[in-house]
Amino acid sequence: MRLKRLALIASLAAAAGLAACTTATPYQPLLEGASGRGGYSDVRIEPGRYRVTFTGNSLTSRETVELYLAYRAAELTLANGYDTFTLVSRDTDRKTTTRVEPNPASLPHWRPYWRYYGPYGWRFYDPWLDGPFDRAPTDVSTIERFTASAEIVLGKGPKPAGDTETFDARAVIENLGPRIQRPEDGRMKPKSSG
Repeated sequence: MRLKRLALIASLAAAAGLAACTTATPYQPLLEGASGRGGYSDVRIEPGRYRVTFTGNSLTSRETVELYLAYRAAELTLANGYDTFTLVSRDTDRKTTTRVEPNPASLPHWRPYWRYYGPYGWRFYDPWLDGPFDRAPTDVSTIERFTASAEIVLGKGPKPAGDTETFDARAVIENLGPRIQRPEDGRMKPKSSG
Protein backbone atom coordinates (compact mmCIF):
# COMPACT_ATOMS: atom_id res chain seq x y z
CA MET A 1 0.00 0.00 0.00
CA ARG A 2 2.76 2.40 0.94
CA LEU A 3 4.66 1.58 -2.26
CA LYS A 4 1.58 2.39 -4.36
CA ARG A 5 1.21 5.74 -2.59
CA LEU A 6 4.88 6.60 -3.23
CA ALA A 7 4.52 5.63 -6.89
CA LEU A 8 1.43 7.85 -7.20
CA ILE A 9 3.20 10.81 -5.56
CA ALA A 10 6.23 10.36 -7.81
CA SER A 11 4.13 10.22 -10.97
CA LEU A 12 2.14 13.31 -9.94
CA ALA A 13 5.37 15.22 -9.26
CA ALA A 14 6.76 14.18 -12.63
CA ALA A 15 3.55 15.26 -14.38
CA ALA A 16 3.61 18.64 -12.61
CA GLY A 17 7.25 19.15 -13.59
CA LEU A 18 6.50 18.24 -17.18
CA ALA A 19 3.49 20.59 -17.29
CA ALA A 20 5.66 23.46 -16.01
CA CYS A 21 8.06 22.95 -18.91
CA THR A 22 5.43 22.99 -21.65
CA THR A 23 4.70 26.73 -21.59
CA ALA A 24 6.76 29.90 -21.87
CA THR A 25 7.92 31.45 -18.61
CA PRO A 26 5.16 33.63 -17.16
CA TYR A 27 5.86 36.91 -15.37
CA GLN A 28 6.85 35.64 -11.94
CA PRO A 29 9.66 35.95 -9.40
CA LEU A 30 12.65 33.68 -9.95
CA LEU A 31 12.34 31.15 -7.17
CA GLU A 32 15.46 29.87 -5.48
CA GLY A 33 16.21 26.34 -6.61
CA ALA A 34 13.79 26.60 -9.58
CA SER A 35 15.99 28.49 -12.04
CA GLY A 36 14.87 26.21 -14.87
CA ARG A 37 11.40 27.73 -14.65
CA GLY A 38 12.67 31.30 -15.07
CA GLY A 39 11.40 34.61 -13.77
CA TYR A 40 12.61 38.00 -12.57
CA SER A 41 15.06 38.96 -9.86
CA ASP A 42 16.44 42.28 -8.71
CA VAL A 43 19.21 43.45 -6.45
CA ARG A 44 19.46 46.86 -4.82
CA ILE A 45 22.94 48.22 -5.51
CA GLU A 46 22.46 51.52 -3.65
CA PRO A 47 19.45 53.75 -2.91
CA GLY A 48 17.69 54.39 -6.21
CA ARG A 49 19.88 51.98 -8.22
CA TYR A 50 19.03 48.35 -9.05
CA ARG A 51 20.20 45.44 -11.14
CA VAL A 52 17.12 43.77 -12.71
CA THR A 53 17.18 40.40 -14.51
CA PHE A 54 14.58 38.27 -16.26
CA THR A 55 15.39 34.68 -17.28
CA GLY A 56 13.14 32.74 -19.64
CA ASN A 57 12.87 29.03 -20.31
CA SER A 58 13.43 27.42 -23.71
CA LEU A 59 9.93 28.41 -24.89
CA THR A 60 10.25 32.10 -23.99
CA SER A 61 11.24 34.42 -26.85
CA ARG A 62 13.88 37.11 -26.63
CA GLU A 63 11.20 39.78 -27.13
CA THR A 64 9.17 38.46 -24.19
CA VAL A 65 12.21 38.33 -21.90
CA GLU A 66 13.08 41.95 -22.71
CA LEU A 67 9.44 43.07 -22.33
CA TYR A 68 9.18 41.43 -18.89
CA LEU A 69 12.45 43.07 -17.85
CA ALA A 70 11.08 46.54 -18.72
CA TYR A 71 7.84 45.79 -16.90
CA ARG A 72 9.71 44.66 -13.78
CA ALA A 73 11.86 47.83 -13.88
CA ALA A 74 8.70 49.96 -14.01
CA GLU A 75 7.07 47.98 -11.20
CA LEU A 76 10.17 48.35 -9.03
CA THR A 77 10.29 52.09 -9.75
CA LEU A 78 6.72 52.70 -8.60
CA ALA A 79 7.05 50.37 -5.59
CA ASN A 80 9.95 52.51 -4.33
CA GLY A 81 8.07 55.81 -4.74
CA TYR A 82 9.81 57.00 -7.93
CA ASP A 83 8.38 58.09 -11.28
CA THR A 84 11.01 57.23 -13.90
CA PHE A 85 13.81 54.78 -14.48
CA THR A 86 16.92 55.22 -16.63
CA LEU A 87 18.66 52.27 -18.27
CA VAL A 88 22.34 52.70 -17.41
CA SER A 89 23.32 49.41 -19.03
CA ARG A 90 21.41 46.51 -20.54
CA ASP A 91 22.23 43.19 -22.12
CA THR A 92 20.45 40.10 -23.41
CA ASP A 93 22.35 36.82 -23.26
CA ARG A 94 21.46 33.82 -25.37
CA LYS A 95 22.42 30.39 -24.08
CA THR A 96 22.33 27.70 -26.75
CA THR A 97 22.49 24.00 -25.92
CA THR A 98 22.62 21.25 -28.52
CA ARG A 99 21.58 17.79 -27.46
CA VAL A 100 22.30 14.66 -29.44
CA GLU A 101 20.31 11.65 -28.37
CA PRO A 102 20.83 8.29 -30.04
CA ASN A 103 17.89 6.40 -31.43
CA PRO A 104 16.76 3.86 -28.81
CA ALA A 105 17.12 1.12 -31.42
CA SER A 106 20.87 1.77 -31.56
CA LEU A 107 21.43 1.41 -27.82
CA PRO A 108 23.48 -1.61 -26.70
CA HIS A 109 20.75 -3.89 -25.44
CA TRP A 110 19.04 -6.94 -26.80
CA ARG A 111 16.59 -6.41 -29.62
CA PRO A 112 15.40 -8.59 -32.47
CA TYR A 113 17.12 -8.01 -35.77
CA TRP A 114 18.22 -10.14 -38.66
CA ARG A 115 21.33 -10.09 -40.75
CA TYR A 116 21.00 -11.18 -44.36
CA TYR A 117 22.98 -11.17 -47.56
CA GLY A 118 21.40 -9.19 -50.40
CA PRO A 119 22.42 -7.88 -53.79
CA TYR A 120 24.53 -5.16 -52.11
CA GLY A 121 26.26 -7.29 -49.49
CA TRP A 122 25.42 -7.96 -45.87
CA ARG A 123 22.50 -5.91 -44.49
CA PHE A 124 20.55 -5.73 -41.27
CA TYR A 125 16.82 -5.73 -40.72
CA ASP A 126 15.27 -4.33 -37.56
CA PRO A 127 11.48 -4.63 -37.18
CA TRP A 128 11.41 -1.62 -34.81
CA LEU A 129 12.80 0.65 -37.52
CA ASP A 130 10.46 -0.88 -40.09
CA GLY A 131 13.10 -1.77 -42.60
CA PRO A 132 16.73 -2.36 -43.38
CA PHE A 133 19.31 -0.09 -41.85
CA ASP A 134 23.03 0.26 -41.62
CA ARG A 135 23.09 2.80 -38.83
CA ALA A 136 20.24 4.06 -36.69
CA PRO A 137 19.60 7.82 -36.89
CA THR A 138 20.06 10.13 -33.93
CA ASP A 139 17.85 12.94 -32.64
CA VAL A 140 19.58 16.36 -32.61
CA SER A 141 17.85 19.31 -30.92
CA THR A 142 18.97 22.86 -30.21
CA ILE A 143 17.60 24.69 -27.20
CA GLU A 144 17.87 28.47 -26.75
CA ARG A 145 17.31 30.36 -23.51
CA PHE A 146 17.42 34.13 -23.09
CA THR A 147 18.31 36.23 -20.05
CA ALA A 148 17.88 40.01 -20.13
CA SER A 149 19.51 42.18 -17.51
CA ALA A 150 19.77 45.92 -16.90
CA GLU A 151 21.10 48.32 -14.35
CA ILE A 152 18.55 51.04 -13.69
CA VAL A 153 18.62 54.36 -11.85
CA LEU A 154 15.31 55.56 -10.41
CA GLY A 155 14.21 59.18 -10.68
CA LYS A 156 11.46 61.52 -9.51
CA GLY A 157 9.45 63.95 -11.59
CA PRO A 158 8.59 63.89 -15.28
CA LYS A 159 10.72 62.17 -17.90
CA PRO A 160 13.29 64.56 -19.46
CA ALA A 161 12.35 65.48 -23.04
CA GLY A 162 14.44 63.73 -25.69
CA ASP A 163 16.04 61.24 -23.29
CA THR A 164 15.66 57.83 -25.00
CA GLU A 165 17.11 55.85 -22.08
CA THR A 166 14.69 57.17 -19.45
CA PHE A 167 11.16 55.78 -19.16
CA ASP A 168 8.00 56.92 -17.40
CA ALA A 169 7.18 53.94 -15.16
CA ARG A 170 3.40 54.53 -15.19
CA ALA A 171 3.35 54.66 -19.00
CA VAL A 172 5.38 51.43 -19.20
CA ILE A 173 2.96 49.65 -16.82
CA GLU A 174 -0.05 50.95 -18.78
CA ASN A 175 1.36 50.02 -22.22
CA LEU A 176 2.96 46.66 -21.39
CA GLY A 177 0.45 45.47 -18.77
CA PRO A 178 -1.96 43.82 -21.25
CA ARG A 179 0.93 41.76 -22.73
CA ILE A 180 2.07 40.36 -19.38
CA GLN A 181 1.28 36.65 -18.90
CA ARG A 182 1.07 35.78 -15.22
CA PRO A 183 1.13 32.25 -13.73
CA GLU A 184 -2.21 30.48 -14.13
CA ASP A 185 -2.57 29.46 -10.51
CA GLY A 186 -2.19 33.04 -9.25
CA ARG A 187 -0.09 31.95 -6.26
CA MET A 188 2.94 34.01 -7.26
CA LYS A 189 2.36 37.74 -6.83
CA PRO A 190 5.01 40.32 -7.81
CA LYS A 191 7.14 41.18 -4.81
CA SER A 192 8.51 44.59 -3.99
CA SER A 193 12.19 45.04 -3.20
CA GLY A 194 13.25 47.98 -1.22
